[in-house]
Amino acid sequence: MRESRAIKNDASVVLRVKRPDLHEPESPRAGEVDVVIEKNWFGPLVTVTAAAQLHYSRFVDVAQT
Repeated sequence: MRESRAIKNDASVVLRVKRPDLHEPESPRAGEVDVVIEKNWFGPLVTVTAAAQLHYSRFVDVAQT
């Protein structure tokens, strides 16, 4: 986010996707991602865990997998 400081300052919502298994393939959380809401003018700052179905280019609720 360092290079895009102006975009982050102007944005209403900033999301970041973290993949625990990206650097540790044997992670017990393989196939999951954390969607971190870092800035939200309209609501709370939270972290949501989702299942990554990357072969379909989508994320789904963990309860639906």
